[in-house]
Amino acid sequence: MKKADFYRNARHDLTGPLEGIRVIDATTSWAGPMCACMLADLGADVIKVEAREGEVSRRIPPFLPGHDTPVGFAQASVNRNKRSLTLDLRHPEGREIFLKLTKRSDIIVQNFRPGTFDKWGIGYEDARAVKPDIIYISISGYGQFGPIHDRVAYDPLAQAMSGFISMNGTADGPPVKAPTWICDDLGGLHGAIGALSALRHRDRTGEGQHVDVAMLDAMLFQSNGFLTLAALGLEPKRMGNEFSFSIPSNVYRCRDGHVLAGVLLDTHWKVVARMAGRPDLAENPDYATIPGRMKNRAECDAMLAAWCAARTVDEAVEECAKLGIACAKVRTYTEAARDPNTLERDMLQEVAQEDGKLAPITGPAAKFSRTPTRVRSGAPRLGAHTDEVLEELGIDAKSRERLRSSGVI
Repeated sequence: MKKADFYRNARHDLTGPLEGIRVIDATTSWAGPMCACMLADLGADVIKVEAREGEVSRRIPPFLPGHDTPVGFAQASVNRNKRSLTLDLRHPEGREIFLKLTKRSDIIVQNFRPGTFDKWGIGYEDARAVKPDIIYISISGYGQFGPIHDRVAYDPLAQAMSGFISMNGTADGPPVKAPTWICDDLGGLHGAIGALSALRHRDRTGEGQHVDVAMLDAMLFQSNGFLTLAALGLEPKRMGNEFSFSIPSNVYRCRDGHVLAGVLLDTHWKVVARMAGRPDLAENPDYATIPGRMKNRAECDAMLAAWCAARTVDEAVEECAKLGIACAKVRTYTEAARDPNTLERDMLQEVAQEDGKLAPITGPAAKFSRTPTRVRSGAPRLGAHTDEVLEELGIDAKSRERLRSSGVI
């Protein structure tokens, strides 16, 4: 299928499938902003509520090169498609404005430490008092309840407590954290899924609800069943780039780089054995099944390693592709950014930033044939839409000037 065929029935008069939904994004760092980013990408009107000094993602380096105004990569990535409202939520008038905005909104996303928004008078019960069907998403490290719910939590701490770090790294090396903020990303993803599910329930019943997402829970849920195995006394082992049942599978050195290649099905093994010059092993009962290859892991791995070592990366990938064997070049992000497939699927989109200059911003993953999504606008300047949003709430220019002078906005 060609791209034009997929989008042949696309509508271009909508921001996306969530057009008409308003979201208050009262978040900081990455997990909460990622949840709201996904809703914004889907077309919702997301209002980013920040303190007057701005939230932390604005200050995370490195900054995008070649721009007149410093724009952090995190800010540019996770706060696009949003409007920016500066508001002191600890001030009584700031609270009043927040609740006024709540009355006109569908979803609130916040990821402050549990209890913080309750203390400020803008927790779920406060929001529900003014908007009974509000959907209130709380993302935190360990949840709104539980024996450690009130502990300080950041992405690597949740990685560590989930067991993930114990599994990551080489078999004989130390535990290693993920290079990305995987707990934040998964917390944001589950927050967005929770918001959409609660939205569906509200549309059917008129009922709002509080959705509690813990980053630790998200990591445990996405543990591929390892948590269940461990609970049954089968502690998973760290295996580096190998897999327990997919043999051979590893990162292999070629003459000019590395590939990740491997065998999942027994039918694949027969192809690989012949490809690697060992047709005698294709039907050998000691190798033809997963249990047999598990007992002969080292020999199977060495066989595929030797085959890869005699070829360039492109040769290995091409030959495996022709035979239907899984094989991919181990690329850098720079290589991925230049790949024609990345560009064809709009995973990088040129978007104007605060200074008007363009920057390649990572695009949405899900593609919609009828209601396509896109990066419609860059991350906004701090407070860029404060007057616009307050005017929508009926707060006139004179009142806004007073609020500014008193430090509320």
